Parts: sequence; C-alpha cells; structure tokens
Amino acid sequence: MESENEMSENALDTVSVNELFQLLPHRYPFLLIDKIVDIDKDISAVGVKNVTVNEPHFTGHFPEKPIMPGVLIIEAMAQTAGAICAREHSKGKVKLVYFMSIDGVKFRKPVVPGDVLMLRVEQTKHRRGIFKYDCVAEVDNGKVAEASITAMMMDPEDS
Repeated sequence: MESENEMSENALDTVSVNELFQLLPHRYPFLLIDKIVDIDKDISAVGVKNVTVNEPHFTGHFPEKPIMPGVLIIEAMAQTAGAICAREHSKGKVKLVYFMSIDGVKFRKPVVPGDVLMLRVEQTKHRRGIFKYDCVAEVDNGKVAEASITAMMMDPEDS
C-alpha cells in the first residue's frame, strides 16, 4: 500500500478557476474553462467546461436549438493548453500565449447546454517559446471535436 506522501507525489495537479484568473487574461464571458484536472507539467491536461444555457452566445446560436459555437470549443482547447504552458513556464511573471496556427480541425457532434466538455490537450512539440498541442474535446467519453494548436508564449511588453 502506498504511503500518503507517495500518493500525493503520484497525483496529477488541478487548477481551480481562481488560479485560472492568475494564469490567463480571459474573463467572463470569454473564460471558457472552469478548471483543469490531471495536469502533467506542460505535457498534458484535461480542461473542464460546464456548458450552461445562460451563456451569452446561446441567445443567438441558435435560439430554438442552442449549440456551442465550434470556434468557442477550439478556444477552450487553446485556453487549457495556454494555462498549463503559463503555469509551467512563467516563473512568477505574467505571460501571454498567442495562437499561431490551428490545423486538422474536425467537429463530430454538437455541444449543447447541460454537457460537460472535457478538453484533452497533449503537447507534441516545444521549442523556444513555441508549443504545439494535439487537442480532443469529449462529451460523455465521445469525441465531439479535435484540432492541433500551435501557440507562442511571450512577455506582455514584447507583444
């Protein structure tokens, strides 16, 4: 049986919404993740987005059949990747993470109010402040979207 210290060393990290406020510049209504779980440094993580009907985009997309816009699903993936990059590499300084490219985007199923969107990100490349992540969005263990995202981390004064 593992000791309590061994279990905590093996446990993956979690980021609460309050820590997200420190890692990302986004705020309501554009902060699109509620927390991040299962963080392994900047290598991988799972963002969690609780999709609720009172989000502003649902009033127009679409009023009779609300569907989360695909671009917001991609943004939620990017926020998850950006937060773990900033957490691992900021060294106590504010950093900004900017999109460079989005490749291989596929949408497989609509995301609707009541869904819990799980945003799985996995780093595939890191070189001189440039990060590439393969991302998959899931609802109820079924893939709803995927994309490969490349981003650059910069100091705010350099951008």
